[in-house]
Formats: sequence, C-alpha cells, structure tokens
Amino acid sequence: MEKTNLSKRNSLLRKTVYAALFLALAMVLPFLTGQIPEIGAALSPLHIPAILCGFVCGWPWGLVVGFLSPLMRSLLFIMPPMHSAIPMAFEIGTYGAVSGLLYRLLPAKKWAIYVSLVTAMTAGRLVWGLVRFVLAGLEHSTFPFSAFLAGAVLDAVPGIILHIVLIPLLVMAFERAHIIVRD
Repeated sequence: MEKTNLSKRNSLLRKTVYAALFLALAMVLPFLTGQIPEIGAALSPLHIPAILCGFVCGWPWGLVVGFLSPLMRSLLFIMPPMHSAIPMAFEIGTYGAVSGLLYRLLPAKKWAIYVSLVTAMTAGRLVWGLVRFVLAGLEHSTFPFSAFLAGAVLDAVPGIILHIVLIPLLVMAFERAHIIVRD
C-alpha cells in the first residue's frame, strides 16, 4: 500500500515538473520567431509545448498548459495581444487536452501519435473558430467563414507541416527515453 502511494506521488511530481517545463518552454519558444511576427504566426511555436504536454503528462495537464500559455504571454510580454490570446487559450488548451486523451485511449502504436495529433489540431482550430465567432457576436462585429478559413487553415499551413513532422518525432523520442508519464 505504501509503495502505491509513493508511486502515485512520484508520478504527480514528475507530471508537475514536466508541465512546468512545458509552460516555461511556451513562454520562451515564441521568442525564436518573435522578431518577425509573420513567421511566428505561420509556425505557431506556442502550440508545440501544450501538445507535447498532453502527450507526456496527459490531457488535464495539456489542457492547463495550453490554456495558460497565451494568457500568461499576453500578460507578461503583451504578445499575443489579449484579444487574440483569449481564443488562442481555448484553441491551445484543446490541443493539449485532445492530444493527451487520444494518445492514452488509442493503442500504443506509432500511427496513434499521428491520429492524436491531427485530431487535436483539427479540434483546436474548430474551437478557436467557435470562440472567435462568439466573441465577435459579443462585440457586435462579424467573424465570417472566410476569416476562419484563412486563420485556421490557409495561414497556418507552415505550422501544420512543422507540427506534423516535429511533434511525432519528439513523442517517439520521449517514449524511447521513458519520459512519457502513463498511469
């Protein structure tokens, strides 16, 4: 019984440390592309830590890291601006939650990493569009489908490609190194 409690405490401690590291990475990573905002917006570096946190620590941790990342960056660095950070918080929180949830529900196969990632990216973009639509209604403005299509798909293609190439490689490396925390 004592060994089980110790194991649970160690797992919680590991998840807490990894989540804190992913949150710190989310604060720092966008600085790599911050000098050219168009590149940063296209590559979406802020998304990567939350998605990885979902894979490594599980859906609740990915959700929290993803939700907090853009809001904290907005408060600390004024980037993204708060009007953009709010829908991004819902979007990136969805990325972290869906990637972590599906990764644990699907079989432990390489293809499951890709299915989890692509589903998370799709769900996150849909949530972003929904939140933008709701906020536009509250502000008595509009958010047309063309703006959703441009923001969620067309402008995001470089980031989508980067994430589909980079994240599965990192997840497989984390698996080999036994970094992923599974309960």
